Amino acid sequence: MSAIDDLLRDVPLPRMVKVAQFFERPTVDDVEDEVARKMRGGEYLTSLKPGMLVAVTAGSRGITNMPLIIRSIVHEVRAAGGEPFIFPAMGSHGGATAEGQRTMLEALGITEEYVDAPIRATMETVQLGVASNGHPVYIDKYADAADAIIVVNRIKPHTGFRGNYESGLCKMCAIGMGKQKGAAFCHSEGFGHMAENIPAIAAVTLAKKNILCAVGILENAWHETAQIEIMYGNEVLKKEPLLLRRAWALMPKILLDEFDVLVMDEIGKNISGTGFDTNIVGRYNTHFASGGPKITRVIALDITNASHGNGNGLGMLDMTTVRAYKKFSMDQTYPNSITSTVPLTVKIPMVLKNDRQAIQAAIRTCNVDPLKVRIVRIKNTLSLSEIEISENLLSDTYKHPELKVLGAPFDWLFNAPTRSEERRVGKECRS
Repeated sequence: MSAIDDLLRDVPLPRMVKVAQFFERPTVDDVEDEVARKMRGGEYLTSLKPGMLVAVTAGSRGITNMPLIIRSIVHEVRAAGGEPFIFPAMGSHGGATAEGQRTMLEALGITEEYVDAPIRATMETVQLGVASNGHPVYIDKYADAADAIIVVNRIKPHTGFRGNYESGLCKMCAIGMGKQKGAAFCHSEGFGHMAENIPAIAAVTLAKKNILCAVGILENAWHETAQIEIMYGNEVLKKEPLLLRRAWALMPKILLDEFDVLVMDEIGKNISGTGFDTNIVGRYNTHFASGGPKITRVIALDITNASHGNGNGLGMLDMTTVRAYKKFSMDQTYPNSITSTVPLTVKIPMVLKNDRQAIQAAIRTCNVDPLKVRIVRIKNTLSLSEIEISENLLSDTYKHPELKVLGAPFDWLFNAPTRSEERRVGKECRS
């Protein structure tokens, strides 16, 4: 027994209760048909001539239906006579290497076989010009050589700043398509200038390249496709702010304003750029964003396999596990932090040997009576339609019109510890 074992062994864990959270739920019933109908109806591809090369962006986020949306775009382009290809548009993600970015796309289901088009990955860029604020504007070498480009991205609130253009089509133009070099220049003045830099840089790309159309995707609180909007390149700067406002309204949240411990089963780059959505957790890596619940301790039990060792977000947590720590890759994580100029997100929190101890350490350091500790548990910040709460939060739940208790209280369940006490216990705890 170590001193850590002695300190945490007798910390009690409260019983938990499953709770449903209710949010607005618009959905696109047939994604493939929606893309085809809107692309044809808007006549976005009428300028294509046989054999024209069309570059289609693909980012690093785990966006529902993104492989299907890209495949649908590919089929429409080909039917109009164009020759489509996919290129990774993800700034410095994937370890800032071409192969790493290709691997990230494949992990997200964006493979050449599925989307029915080649993937051309490079970190080489071409300078298009200079933005109105003096920043150089870069674009992926393959995209620059193409005859036309289609920009595709989800529109949602950013995790580190506020503005009319946050995560979306303009960010894809300014940072994603600019690769590591473009992302570095966009971030060079810090997040306090991102609201200005993103549209300024994007405006150059939208004006100088043949952008056939831009496809904006909105998701509902269940991480389902809620809306697909297609627009001409010269409409993006006008229409994206309206879609961002809609995205804020659709965004999920934890419907409890204050509690002691948040347990996240997993974080990862496929979930959010910062590993988890800071807007939902209320932990931020900059001073240029705020909001969310008031939580004393936040812990994550694991890093998703799809993140390929990118542990961005660990630095904003209080505790994690040996299992997550062993997945952490400096090569995958640090390039993103260096490029974004935010080292906080890649620091290492307190590392405990298993899930039980990580939770107990969070409780032990809350400065509240362990028998009265208020805990919320989620799978990740994409999965919030059903959460778990400690039994002593039930009174708050009964008062909330958008929360519903789903069953009786139950005890935490853990796997029997292995010799190293590092065995995965995430899903077992949720039974």
